[in-house]
Amino acid sequence: MKTILLIVGLLLVASGGLWFLQGLGIVTWPQESFMIAQTQWAWYGGATALIGLALVVWSRKS
Repeated sequence: MKTILLIVGLLLVASGGLWFLQGLGIVTWPQESFMIAQTQWAWYGGATALIGLALVVWSRKS
């Protein structure tokens, strides 16, 4: 269970980080992405990354 939480948490941190950076317009990959320079996606990405970070911390404590 700890391993599953850790893997899911890391995936959420990675995808949330990508969404955050795309939303800010820092990462423009892929070029056709509808998320680029859309602050809404920066918020979604930040929230997703924080949830992932919480899962990682929780998996390490349990």
